[in-house]
Amino acid sequence: MPGRAIDAETEAAGKNDGLATRIPSLLAPPILFAHRGARARVRENTMEAFDLAHRLGATGIETDVWRTADGRIVLDHDGRCRRWGIFGRRIGSVDRDRLPAHVPTLDEYYRRFGSALPLSVDVKDAAAFDDLVAVARGHGAASGLWVCHHDPEVLARWRAAAPEVQLVASVRLARISGSVERWAAEAAQAGINAVNMRRSDWNGGLTTLFHRFGVLAFGWDAQHAHHIAELIDLGIDAVYGDHVDRMVEVLARFDGD
Repeated sequence: MPGRAIDAETEAAGKNDGLATRIPSLLAPPILFAHRGARARVRENTMEAFDLAHRLGATGIETDVWRTADGRIVLDHDGRCRRWGIFGRRIGSVDRDRLPAHVPTLDEYYRRFGSALPLSVDVKDAAAFDDLVAVARGHGAASGLWVCHHDPEVLARWRAAAPEVQLVASVRLARISGSVERWAAEAAQAGINAVNMRRSDWNGGLTTLFHRFGVLAFGWDAQHAHHIAELIDLGIDAVYGDHVDRMVEVLARFDGD
């Protein structure tokens, strides 16, 4: 970032300043998703973390969503309460007003950012999906909502219910049974927009394969500058990481900025 020293690792990752990637991405530039906001600097999954990530240059936010007992959609990682008197209870069993103040609602997120900052959400409670989409639609932000789930069959059912949202299959390469090519073809046919795998699962052959079927390639756990650079070089369409400044700086070097 201008006016700030760049760490040695990020400097090294930019050794190919201004060069094109070996494999072009389908999204140009790729989305930089701040994992749980700027969690490397402030408390994760808070409006403070989302605000800071935005100021640092993140072009998307990643979080998890849960439905409270009174039907509110809130943003939290593991879905358990950490407040005296209700500690350890599932969020789904507690009304919104009993949750700690730092836990934001999806409505609060959209009131702050509108549709300007795409949101990638892990839906670990499938019952939250309908309300999640309803809130996004109410703010005109459904087309910028990336909904992640580990089961492609669940995603396929959601496609019919919400044709405008972006569906992301969160998988590991080792858990794809049979042919990856067949899996990619079936995902595309089901209307899945992207596949999200851990950084170490990706290679150039896989990004090219998924792109051939029109499926975007997302990579998570990109924490170090050289890992971010490797993903961008492979034609990745979105990067998930805790260190927003590193993602922004590495991408800028590929762009020649």
